[in-house]
Amino acid sequence: MALSTTITIHVPTQLRATCEGASELSLSAASMRDALGELERRYPELYTSVCDETGAVRRHVNLFVNSSNVRDREGLETRLAPGDVIMILPAVSGG
Repeated sequence: MALSTTITIHVPTQLRATCEGASELSLSAASMRDALGELERRYPELYTSVCDETGAVRRHVNLFVNSSNVRDREGLETRLAPGDVIMILPAVSGG
């Protein structure tokens, strides 16, 4: 079992109501999958805004670890290091 590490999640303004108004969350996770699992336990409404019922990241949501999109890395298996910052970026649309 991998050791967990403390990381920070930046929550965008439009999703802050799902996590008691927090702009940042600090939690322990060794991978992106672990971080999302922790979100599911602590902030289920935020989790369902990020992931669908199968546990996959929603198509209109991008997750970045530091400056790298996890879709360009190892997806949910992306390893996390102490001090990493996860940014949740919902797609912006409109006309």
